[in-house]
Amino acid sequence: MCITEKVSTLIDSKSQLFIDVSNYIWEFAETRFEEFRSANLLCETLEKEGFIVERRIAGLETGFIASYGSGQPVIAILGEFDALAGLSQKADITSHDPIISNGNGHGCGHNLLGAGALAAAVAVKDYMQQNGLSGTVRYYGCPAEESGYGKTFMAKAGLFADVDTAFSWHPGTVNAVMHCSSNAVIHAHFKFKGRSAHAAAAPHLGRSALDAVEMMNIGVNYMREHMIDEARVHYAITNTGGFAPNVVQPEAEVTYLIRAPKPSQVKDLFERVKNIARGAALMSETKMEHHIEGACANLIPNATLERIMHKHLNALGVPAITEEEIRLSKAIYESTSKEDKLTAAAQVGKTLAPKLAERPLADFIAPYSKNLSFMAGSTDVADVSWNVPTAQCVTATWAFATPFHTWQAVAQGKSLYAHKAMLLAGKAIACTAIEAMQNQKVIAKAKAELLDRLDGETYDCLVPDEVQPPKMSKQDPKLLAKV
Repeated sequence: MCITEKVSTLIDSKSQLFIDVSNYIWEFAETRFEEFRSANLLCETLEKEGFIVERRIAGLETGFIASYGSGQPVIAILGEFDALAGLSQKADITSHDPIISNGNGHGCGHNLLGAGALAAAVAVKDYMQQNGLSGTVRYYGCPAEESGYGKTFMAKAGLFADVDTAFSWHPGTVNAVMHCSSNAVIHAHFKFKGRSAHAAAAPHLGRSALDAVEMMNIGVNYMREHMIDEARVHYAITNTGGFAPNVVQPEAEVTYLIRAPKPSQVKDLFERVKNIARGAALMSETKMEHHIEGACANLIPNATLERIMHKHLNALGVPAITEEEIRLSKAIYESTSKEDKLTAAAQVGKTLAPKLAERPLADFIAPYSKNLSFMAGSTDVADVSWNVPTAQCVTATWAFATPFHTWQAVAQGKSLYAHKAMLLAGKAIACTAIEAMQNQKVIAKAKAELLDRLDGETYDCLVPDEVQPPKMSKQDPKLLAKV
């Protein structure tokens, strides 16, 4: 029996366990750094499966590493489990229908991601036991991917120093192996302090912090003309200083995401944004403070591992799709905007687009492309990829044209086809990890490729040493006991 058949049997035998974990995490819907129940569930499940679990790693209250085996090679499988704010949505409902108004929801499918990675880690462990395979498999419980950058803190702490290869995956609308780079990002917060005054009786005595925020934003908007096309800068005002227009706002705050293809470019843009903030403070006669909340590097692909993963994904094949699943996916597809449909059609091409519009679940494995693609977004998997050869796949957990970070993604998070695609990802990761463990030449080639792609550069974490993950458990001592 080949690796794919053995791994499929191992994962299928415990499929309900992985599905249950995914569904529980979907229901918990905990946002960044607050994934206490999700992390605890994963830790307890891994312990029951024979892993040794180390909790609260790298200063992350919900971060952990679960290990099985000993010695080299060391294989890392990355799991995520954080949700997004404001995306509460009932499952398998094809119109917007929140469970809780303004509640949280898994709009990026990290409930599936974490459980699929769990399936992979358990399958590798079971295969090692049955076949006397030596080495170590680790499940990295990675909190706060959504702008919290848990893996960045792990990488900064050196937790991947002895790892030989790393694997992950992500929910999506196609079945493919990712060969792409991404934007690096710095997430920074700016706070302005002014002087309050009666806006009508004594406006001359006031110094508006809100004016400073607005002038900063205007200045950054003018900067956009003078930065590289691939860069992205976006912001949200997090504190307007109050709701009374007849009071000069004594404080105001704004948070920024600054992205560019290379860490050095992000650093340069960040300096320019800071100078604009200083200028806004000067013009408004306010004081400005800033701090970095988090950051991550750009993704370094690894074709050596990706080609092996693609081989196994093809050998596994796509799960069977029922007509009932097609009906749900079709209704989800119809709920998306015209712009979403056109964007999705452009991505897959004229041949596939009509077929997927009619039957919106991808029933094929996309060809592996040696041409490097670019993702304008960011992921903290990137910081792992600077330290360790890393490969990822995507599987069709969602209907064609489903946008990320939307209620439609949340609605499909407990669907039968999402679970099937989740298990497919787990199988592809496990097969690739096992092949790497059995063949040191694969690992050596992957490491040589990483060095070649870095071209003399070394990992320099964008998060300053003084920046530490927040301690969210202080807000609720009861949650602390559950970790």
